[in-house]
This record gives sequence, structure tokens and C-alpha cells, in this order.
Amino acid sequence: MQVTMIDERTYAQTMTDMVVPALEQCRTEGWFAPATAERAAGLEPLVGDVIGDSGSHPGQLHYLCYDAAKFDAIREEGATATFRGAVVISHGFTEFAEKYDELVWYFLLAGYSVCVLDHRGHGKSARNVENRCMVWIDDWRRYVVDLAAFAQTIGQQYAAGMPLNLFCHSMGGGIGAAVLEQYPTLFDKAVLSAPMIAPATGMPLGVARVLVGVLCKLGFSHKRVFGQGDFTPEFSMKGNEGASEARERWYFKLRCENPEYQTYCAAFEWVRQALKLNRAILSPSACSEVETPILLFQSGRDIWVLNKPQNRFVELVKDGGGEATIVRFPESRHEIFSMPNSTFRPYLEQILKFYDDPMIASASY
Repeated sequence: MQVTMIDERTYAQTMTDMVVPALEQCRTEGWFAPATAERAAGLEPLVGDVIGDSGSHPGQLHYLCYDAAKFDAIREEGATATFRGAVVISHGFTEFAEKYDELVWYFLLAGYSVCVLDHRGHGKSARNVENRCMVWIDDWRRYVVDLAAFAQTIGQQYAAGMPLNLFCHSMGGGIGAAVLEQYPTLFDKAVLSAPMIAPATGMPLGVARVLVGVLCKLGFSHKRVFGQGDFTPEFSMKGNEGASEARERWYFKLRCENPEYQTYCAAFEWVRQALKLNRAILSPSACSEVETPILLFQSGRDIWVLNKPQNRFVELVKDGGGEATIVRFPESRHEIFSMPNSTFRPYLEQILKFYDDPMIASASY
């Protein structure tokens, strides 16, 4: 479908004056209790948050949902007014639900309700470390169980019998890939945007596994990874050269205004679990379980995740009888949705075409 993109020259004004107010009129904020699903999966629930909204919602996960019917009632220009189902968004490392407001806006215009879960340790969700800037997780399977349970309940509620689709980015893409393997009939279609099938560690993955494993055993599990720092309120495009500065400044503004959004570095245990997730995802037997058609977007200038494991994942899914296609943006940075409109537009149009077209799963781009 034809998409009218937000003009980057007036980006902040448009977000402030039009997009955010419209989203607020159709948004529901909620808290999801994952304990029952985690126990069923053999995981002991984590409670007793160190920071976050532990007083009112101990151990719970924060989410934002956007109702397509309420959005259509606003009568925004460009809205299809045709309900197509729901999209569950699985965000990336150190991100938060509100960062996806622009993408949510486009999904709503296209007729989709949207549900965004703050993964554990992110945004306003429960976390178990003292440093609000650091992300820690004890077991990668917790991410997977939580996302699946959220989609099975809140996501299906918003889909209302129509297709339930998945959009995930980076770390959220690794989590999403594992969900597709373990819950093969949960989603109708899935977009994996620069997914963390394997993180970029600066060294061979095997060496990283051994090193991080030793450090965690030596008591560094809750320590910040060497060379990483806490969030500081100083804007910079370093590492994001070529991205849309207007979008990057908007995300930065959100971080500055919300202490809960200032996650910025990894604990050693998070890295250890990311590497365990990588090994689990690329199991041929796990990949053969995937039934959901997948569209995987790859960033040619990615410095955060590795491209070759993404290729391997798609190969294994196809070898197992599944449907998976790679679309590569050679000049894009890791966050394709943070690039200028000249890149973001074709990316978004392909996502919407994939979701909308019942025959697109067997097509190539």
C-alpha cells in the first residue's frame, strides 16, 4: 500500500502535534503478570524488583496497546478504516514500547491494532538490578515464555479473530525467532528486522561463550560489560551515521524525559544468555518446527548483530519446510526504521505488503 511518511524536516512537531495525541486517544496502558506462564514452563517467577514500579506491579511486565477501531474513529487522513488484525511488537535491546510510536502510527493507518510489550528489564517492566541503565536476565527462556504468553492473551484479544502478526527487531527478533520455533501456530506472519540471531561480540562466538561463562562463574553476572557505560544526556550520532537525525533526536528526547527508558548497557549474564539463545535458535530441529511465514530484513551496515547467522537461520527454516525470505538493505544501519524516509518507506511498504497479501509468503523481493 502507498504510505505517507512523516516529513523529517518537521518530524518533532508532527509527532508532538499529531501522532502522539492521536495515539493517546486509542491507547491502553497495562501490566501483564507472567508468573503462571513461567511456572508452566519450569521457570521460577522473578519478583522483588530492585527498581521500577515495584510498589504497584511487582514482577509484572508493562505494555501499551492501540485499538484500531478507536483510531479509526478519530478519522485521521490516510487511515484505511478496514480492520486487518493485530501486530505484536517485540522491541530490541535497551529499547522501550514508546520508541515505536511512529511505526505504531503506520500500522494503525493500515488497519492493524498494535500491542507492544516492554521486555523484562526494559522500560517500565520489572527488573532485578540496582543500576537502572543496565539490562540483566537470568534465563533467555523467560523472554520467550513472556512474549508468547502476552501474545496468546492480550495479542489475541486485540486481533479479535483476525490475523495476529509479529514484528520484532534486534534482541526482540532473537526472542521472536525462538517463539516461532516453540509456538509454531501462534502468529500468522512474522517480520524479523535485523534480528539478533547472534550478537556481535567483537570476537568469535565460541571464544565469547567461554570467556563470558568464566566471568559469570567468577561473580560478574550482575556486573556491566567492560567498555560499556551508563546513559548520559549528551546527544550524538556516533555509530548511527546515515540514520535520520530527526528520528534519533526524538528517541533521545524520550530517554532524557523518562528515567525508565535509560537502559543503555548489558550485564555479563545478559550476554551469556544471548549466546545461549543463539545456539538454541540455530538448532536444525528447532528451525524445522517453524510454520509461520517469515520476512527477514537485513542491514548491510549492522554493527550490533551478525548477518551470517541470519542467513543460516533462513536456510535452516527453509530446509525444514518453512517459508522464509531475506530482504537486504545494503546501506542501512541496524535500525532500518530509524533511517531516512528514502530507506524507511520501501522497508515499511514491504512489511505492509507482506502482512496484507495472502499470497506473499511464496513470493520473492
